[in-house]
Amino acid sequence: MALLHCSPPASASASPPLLASPFAPFRRGPFLLRPAPRRPHAVAAANSRVVLGCGLVLQDYLATVDAYPRPDDKIRTAELQISGGGNAGNALTAAARLGLSTRLISKVANDEIGGTVLAELKEAAIDTSYVIVSDGGNTTFSYVIIDKKTKTRTCIITWGYPQMVPSDLSMSSLSAALQDISLLYLDGYSHETALAVANQADQMKIPILVDAEPERTKAELEGLLSLASYIVCSGKFPKKWTSISSIPCALLEILLQYPRARFVIATLGENGCMMLERSECGDDSGVDNEDIANVAKSLKLELHKDDTLPTCVSSKFMRLSARGCGTIFGRLLIGTAETIPASELVDTTGCGDAFIGAVLHGLSAEMPPEKMLPFACQVAGIKCRAVGARAGLPWQSDPRLAKFLC
Repeated sequence: MALLHCSPPASASASPPLLASPFAPFRRGPFLLRPAPRRPHAVAAANSRVVLGCGLVLQDYLATVDAYPRPDDKIRTAELQISGGGNAGNALTAAARLGLSTRLISKVANDEIGGTVLAELKEAAIDTSYVIVSDGGNTTFSYVIIDKKTKTRTCIITWGYPQMVPSDLSMSSLSAALQDISLLYLDGYSHETALAVANQADQMKIPILVDAEPERTKAELEGLLSLASYIVCSGKFPKKWTSISSIPCALLEILLQYPRARFVIATLGENGCMMLERSECGDDSGVDNEDIANVAKSLKLELHKDDTLPTCVSSKFMRLSARGCGTIFGRLLIGTAETIPASELVDTTGCGDAFIGAVLHGLSAEMPPEKMLPFACQVAGIKCRAVGARAGLPWQSDPRLAKFLC
């Protein structure tokens, strides 16, 4: 069996920011684990802004196989790794490595998995003071099957118990968690608690970014999206939410439904991303309407097919409309993904979370969208070169990011 990897013990956090040799292997249960080498600590943010995340943390069991099994097959793993996961945990880890100060509201059990999950978050320099540890129950975990042939992954989640509820967090604790926060990130899990946090943040005039996953229901997301300042979703979400097959038209409908949202971004995997940004300057009644689908087609013609690194093209601000929808004064942007050689593409687990972590950094650093989108695509592309949601996440000092941070 291949060696499994986990983070170094918390005491390693005091070490100087230099790569060290791997720790000696040790045994836990029937598995032999070799901790991953120490990595440099997250570079301090250029400003003092703090991002609070509320949502899911778990432990991933990542099995790499030559091909996804057929029904009734019995196959062997090529490699098995254990790593922290969960949307909120992954996105905040990405943001912390990019230099942000991060804080987390979530819940684990006081079992072995919960202890491992917490230790890895602390090692990533995430403030876990507001993570609830239940006395009993079990921590959420996931089996992830990574198909080497198709370069895809399949996730099978076993939910933890008891799940996080609003009463887990007192008003004094919630107020303390939101103290000095410049941006709130919600992944949509534990939606009742997330809504309670969002309502308090809204009263405190804290902007809110919502990760809208297609697996979430209307009941789970409606309240969060109505408070969202920023919306990020996968390419499957717009059609599911609006029943509109055209992504640019669906993004238009989403901004019409949620007038407080300044932008909505759809991540599109190897096709990059698409963003619709609302103008903060109001409508220009003297400008003719432009069909957003036609604008998207025109922008795609401007993309340079030979660029291997992420780029971005943008329309000007205009009155954008779609048949059967209303009109928004804004602009459409299309970002491209990095062209990754097949030999370097290892695992796409957590790419969306990596993208969101970079967006959190971009918003905190006040990056213009034309710069933020290629930066976020590059962070996600770098992550793809390692197994798991976190192992491949780049640090702010990574030379592959230098072009996007200058």
